[in-house]
Amino acid sequence: MDNVSYEKAIKAFETLQSRYPYGSHAQQAQLEIAYAYYKNEELESALVAADRFIKLYPNNPHVDYAYYLKGLVNFNDELGMFGETFQPSMSERDPQSLRESFEAFKDLITRFPNSKYTPDARLRMQYLINTLARHEIRIASYYLRRGAYVAATNRANSVLSKFPQTPATRDALQIMVQSYAAMGMNDLRDDTQRVLDLNIVKDGIKPSTKESPENKKYWWQFWK
Repeated sequence: MDNVSYEKAIKAFETLQSRYPYGSHAQQAQLEIAYAYYKNEELESALVAADRFIKLYPNNPHVDYAYYLKGLVNFNDELGMFGETFQPSMSERDPQSLRESFEAFKDLITRFPNSKYTPDARLRMQYLINTLARHEIRIASYYLRRGAYVAATNRANSVLSKFPQTPATRDALQIMVQSYAAMGMNDLRDDTQRVLDLNIVKDGIKPSTKESPENKKYWWQFWK
């Protein structure tokens, strides 16, 4: 493991388990196997190994890490505050893996609220919520560009209902305003515009203010 020879490490841990199947060393070996698969980018095997550990050793004092590791497997830790470089493309990924990551972290903080991994899991959950909201905005924007205004409105409205506390709600309202205007639904357009203006004022921005690219606070900078 120290020499980053994860395949050899996995084989060694598996040998340990087969020769000494009982006791704390075998349990620790199973957890190490899950971690080694994760570091070796064998993500499906890492999930299987972590689930096996949880199933076999639910009372192990380190079982909280198995839940945390499941969340990490589906979380791209090269992005955002968790990596040295950031590429704002996470919302383009298949949202299923992001949801699974969120659920794993949720299981951790629900079952082990005092775990040392819980604070980090909470931050990652917040990031994932914002990312999932942006994914919905990307789809709604696509529908808007294609002139599918009903679909755009429905998708934008789902952001308001599912992710009401995220920065993406402003974009969702703007999409709804444009869609209603395109459909000639002026009353709904005006009502939504009023809600949008209230949200902008609440955030300390005048409705008529144009944000410069240098000063604009993007959705992925929510922690700054």
